[in-house]
Amino acid sequence: MKIRENLENRERLNYSPYATLSMYSRGRVTEEEPCDIRPCFQRDRDRILYSKSFRRLKDKTQVFLTPDGDHYRTRMTHTLEVAQNARTIARALRLNEDLAEAIAFGHDLGHTPFGHAGERALNEICPYGFKHNEQSLRTVELLEKDGTGLNLTFEVRDGILNHELDTLPVTLEGRVVRLSDKIAYIHHDMDDAIRGGILSETDVPESICNVLGHTNGEWLDTFIHDIVENSAEKNDIVMSGEVEEALFELRAFMFKNVYTNPVAKGQEGKAEKLVQILYQYYMDHDELYPDYLKRLLEEGQPREKIVCDCISSMTDRFAIARFHDYFVPKSWEVL
Repeated sequence: MKIRENLENRERLNYSPYATLSMYSRGRVTEEEPCDIRPCFQRDRDRILYSKSFRRLKDKTQVFLTPDGDHYRTRMTHTLEVAQNARTIARALRLNEDLAEAIAFGHDLGHTPFGHAGERALNEICPYGFKHNEQSLRTVELLEKDGTGLNLTFEVRDGILNHELDTLPVTLEGRVVRLSDKIAYIHHDMDDAIRGGILSETDVPESICNVLGHTNGEWLDTFIHDIVENSAEKNDIVMSGEVEEALFELRAFMFKNVYTNPVAKGQEGKAEKLVQILYQYYMDHDELYPDYLKRLLEEGQPREKIVCDCISSMTDRFAIARFHDYFVPKSWEVL
């Protein structure tokens, strides 16, 4: 069968000259026999989708801790919305959709329980610091599959590591995900904040609405159209100056009114304390580590990083359960 080869040739014929072609990937750390059906980036996408760390995203906080409702986003739904935005933009620009989706699926695998509150807690207490994008890369390179990693291509790993605003991926597909992440969380965090009664669309300054539109749906539509229109036939992914300025103005508005809002974020102090208490406990109890982390510790990985591996892999629910097991007195009865 030559299915993979045919798909790779289709990419070469149909994609933009600036797209990343599967046949020209920089490859994997450990060489493998190519799949006879799937190009390499599709294969990476599938590996991430079937990983344990991907499944755990469904029980990790996006913004709202333990919300009372079924429709608030989790880290999983955030990831899916990032992937959808990225595929839409990549398809319109004739870029590699499989690569964009693989990066999107993997970009938050290393996120802690309790969202950025957990990240802050580990960054403060761990002497090596902690950043979720670096932990996402560590997850796919080292931790997944019981400590053997997923052996992903260079392009996917680069996109995962460099999805933050202060870094820049080498591929256009990675840059698509980098912007898709920002517009996704602004869009859905606004939606969740409206659902939670924290703010309404009419609270957004008119200076922003005059550029982006007056509803949350219009804002997302404006962002995606602007990226496509301003990046077409270019070797870069960019926004117009006006829309980019409005994006950052809206982001600042969200930080002021949602991300630091005491109603939405009032439980974060408790979550940070819980994470740091677990960190100190796991530093002294390596018998609690999974076997593959014990092996990595024996191989010379720093204990502090192993503890971060242990905690960042937890879901919100699992972290609370472990805290309860270790620190909450259990009831007893006299026989």
